[in-house]
Amino acid sequence: MTVKPGALRDTKYIAIEGPIGVGKTSLTSLLAQELNARLILERAEENPFLADFYREPARYRFQTQTFFLLNRFSQQEELSQPDLFKRITISDYLFAKDRIFAYLNLTDHELALYEQIYHLLEAKIVRPDLVIFLQADTDRLLRRIKQRGRPFEKEVNRDYIAAVNEAYNQFFFHYAETPLLVINTSDIDFVHRREDLDDLTTQVLNMKQGTQYYVPLAK
Repeated sequence: MTVKPGALRDTKYIAIEGPIGVGKTSLTSLLAQELNARLILERAEENPFLADFYREPARYRFQTQTFFLLNRFSQQEELSQPDLFKRITISDYLFAKDRIFAYLNLTDHELALYEQIYHLLEAKIVRPDLVIFLQADTDRLLRRIKQRGRPFEKEVNRDYIAAVNEAYNQFFFHYAETPLLVINTSDIDFVHRREDLDDLTTQVLNMKQGTQYYVPLAK
């Protein structure tokens, strides 16, 4: 798809978010190609505690969360480095997502320490011009997680994914920091159906201020 002159003219940074297995990375990569944008992907597989966390959450939750927080901050610093060849940057996560998981996984004492670290780092983070929130039902998320077959996700269970899904919905129900495009992905396949990707890209290009909802019709 050719981007029309003036489309996204005020948008420099787009963050795509959603629960585990919703398709963030796939859509981010595809949109980066469509918009000739700089691509920033979260490196979840670099977290050495993640597989242990899925097996023993109580034992590894704080190490896992702290590693994610510091790693995400380090990666977000890349956004301050301009790319002279690409006008738009698209990332497959929002820095604030870290708190979604922190409040889901950590104890009150752990959260008190986490919050001190988080607020020191958050003040230095670049705010997106547009956030895209991808939704799907829990059973669909579980199927997608199983299909992609990542080794560190083998121990993930339905209760945890359901809790993550609900936490995301609650977070974005109250989100008002930036323009927000909410997309229900349950009945679309933007990876394998070109028309779905084109339609979704059009929604992004036409995005204005405030919150907008896109619920595609089932094929």
